Amino acid sequence: MKDQIAKYTNKLLADRSAIHDGIAFAAQDDRLLTDGDPELSRLAGEVLSSLNCLALVAARPALPFADLLVARAPHGESGIVPPDTETRTFLHDIPLVRRDELKDGGARRIAELLGNRKGVIVEGVGIVATGVLTVEQAYINYSSVFHSTFVKYLFDLLRDGFLLSGEAEAFQEFRREWLRPLSADGLAFRSGPLTEPGEIIREVEAVGRYTVERGLVDSFFGNISARAGDIIYISQTAASLDELAGCIDPVPVDNRSTTGITASSELAAHRRIYELSGARTILHGHPKFAVVMSMLCEEEECPITDCWKECPRVRFLGDTPVVAGEIGAGGLAKRVPPVIAGPGKAVVFGHGVFTIGREEFGEAFRAMVDVENWCRQEYFRRLLNPLSMRERARVRG
Repeated sequence: MKDQIAKYTNKLLADRSAIHDGIAFAAQDDRLLTDGDPELSRLAGEVLSSLNCLALVAARPALPFADLLVARAPHGESGIVPPDTETRTFLHDIPLVRRDELKDGGARRIAELLGNRKGVIVEGVGIVATGVLTVEQAYINYSSVFHSTFVKYLFDLLRDGFLLSGEAEAFQEFRREWLRPLSADGLAFRSGPLTEPGEIIREVEAVGRYTVERGLVDSFFGNISARAGDIIYISQTAASLDELAGCIDPVPVDNRSTTGITASSELAAHRRIYELSGARTILHGHPKFAVVMSMLCEEEECPITDCWKECPRVRFLGDTPVVAGEIGAGGLAKRVPPVIAGPGKAVVFGHGVFTIGREEFGEAFRAMVDVENWCRQEYFRRLLNPLSMRERARVRG
């Protein structure tokens, strides 16, 4: 158990979602174990003792977005509902615990909320998240909340502007200190076409790791595949892209075997993309600025409310098509394949980016970097340049 706590503490630091000396885990072994920052460890242990789960993480995020969302929320509002797919699918909403609720019985209040949610934002403390069965699940849920608060804060900021004293300065510090240039420089990709199974699996493992290391996906989300002949080598569902050893399934294109039962939930989308594009590799990540920008709407009056699944339009971010669609065979498998073949890239509303490589992964990876960089630049252009009322009205949500 201690090894698992050390592993996921290091992952929180590596993905820069929590601050050094601001992380604590609690876990139930033969006894209650706590590790990390003393104050947070005490809170984590008290909360976990009131829950029916194995692990819990309490950490101070590396960015102020969670606390800023609390401060921007109307008084009395008890939670936030980020509009991205990860929140909608896995979190539903994120409860808020304000400072005044911590004075008496704060741990009990946090435990009460975590009884039916995977993570909460605690004002002035950070993010607290549970793992029902494993320490890994606690890390995953923390990462999901961090991703969702990042996306919601940037989206709200684009719609409403800066509302709080010191908020603009905090945002500039994020841009200057936390946000790093994004590129594929220094990464090695095997030349295609990839044909030998062992070679394909090693390359899928390497590119999955690159995708996490360059911040193009958080937590265990995203998927990756390569096609050779009539076999698709695809990451398993719920697999961490930086730990794909033993988690890549060889699935026949015609689905004639049951090997696809553990494959990514986006297998159907990958299969159809291969059919329509002739590509040999597919990469799917959740780069944050692309997720934010995908939810901007140019329609000032529109009867559709569930834009993420019902919008019939193909919109564009630069030269990248944006489509709506539910995860799995019901949506993405129908909407993404028809639009991705030409440009080699597509964005899904509130969800993430799909890119393809005609022969190898280098093309797919660089395309995802290009999409995210374009979205970064366009985001800052809209936010930091004077916007007309008409432009602001287009940011729906």
